Amino acid sequence: MITCPYCFARVERNRIAFRCLGRSGLGTGCEPWLDEILAAYLGSPSAASLPPVFSVRRPGRRADCPECGRSSGWRVCPACHNRLPAEYCANPGRIVALVGAKGSGKSTYIAVLLHELTNRVGAELDASLVACDDRTIARYKRDFARPLYGERRLLSTTRPAATEPRDPLVYLLTRTVPGRLRPRTMSLTLVFFDTAGEDLRSRESTETHLRYLNAADAVIFLLDPLELPGAKASLSGPAQSRGGVNAGDPDSDPINVISRVTELLRDRSGSGRLDVPVAVALSKIDALRESMDAQSALHRARTPSGTLDLDDREAVHEQVRALLDDWQAGMVDRYLRQHFTDFALFGLSALGGVPDSGTVGPGGIRPYRVEDPLLWLLHRFGMLKGTRR
Repeated sequence: MITCPYCFARVERNRIAFRCLGRSGLGTGCEPWLDEILAAYLGSPSAASLPPVFSVRRPGRRADCPECGRSSGWRVCPACHNRLPAEYCANPGRIVALVGAKGSGKSTYIAVLLHELTNRVGAELDASLVACDDRTIARYKRDFARPLYGERRLLSTTRPAATEPRDPLVYLLTRTVPGRLRPRTMSLTLVFFDTAGEDLRSRESTETHLRYLNAADAVIFLLDPLELPGAKASLSGPAQSRGGVNAGDPDSDPINVISRVTELLRDRSGSGRLDVPVAVALSKIDALRESMDAQSALHRARTPSGTLDLDDREAVHEQVRALLDDWQAGMVDRYLRQHFTDFALFGLSALGGVPDSGTVGPGGIRPYRVEDPLLWLLHRFGMLKGTRR
């Protein structure tokens, strides 16, 4: 079975469809026509004029179009007609979902994490990260990379999906890992919906805008510690203005966001604790590091090694748990222990410093531990070795 990374339908391998390559030059080939199924997914008929989709009895890497006879390797999902990358079909990946309340920094986290995976972290892991479609390439450049890295502007608050439909960002992270007999290639599918806070306000909208949770192999919760009342006493200077923007809004309370998503996950698993790995990360930790003990694990940057340092991982987990207790937010940890069999706590900062009036701070973008949740998930999926000092 393969899970489509766009509509998240479960597709049997022998049901994968193909799209004709169409006419090229003076050669033969099918003419483009309105693909109503793809148009319904995209919400735009003008973007769905393509050669027809067809099925074959035993799909392989290629298939001949029954109308024009041209051989095509353009595989598509039979449910939504989006193209399925060849590498994804050969090595079905794991889908990682990212959720969080309004103002938790999801857009900035996505922008910086993808930048680091393409550069510093990708080089450390000897991993490749490629966009799965042209829409992902265009949207990342337009909505994330250009404003943040090119213009040094903070990303604006995401508008609700009901008023501004958005395509997911779909990436394939591929890494070669040692095997018993020979090395093997493993893939992780990163599917990011830049979800607005309003999209999480009710169970109904959660099911609509976070439907990919039903197909997720892991979840990253991003929590803004500046919204925790107990943490406000630790803030000083410019950081004071960053906290409490959602005060009085119960729908943005971290525990309420986690519980709503947990309820949706439980719909597919029934009773008992859920076995989906969950990474819960406190974002914007840079604003709170000065108030932490000098020996805190969150004062140490991760040492690049191409592995997961299990001692460091446990130290950070216990430090974040202690902080939640200090901030009268220990219920987050208790709730996770009651409902999930496998979870971990993290502290990170996408920018690495307090922003300056809508722009990146004078020190530039200095990401701090943004890759930690993903490295932990790679270890859980058998794609990254764990070591101890």
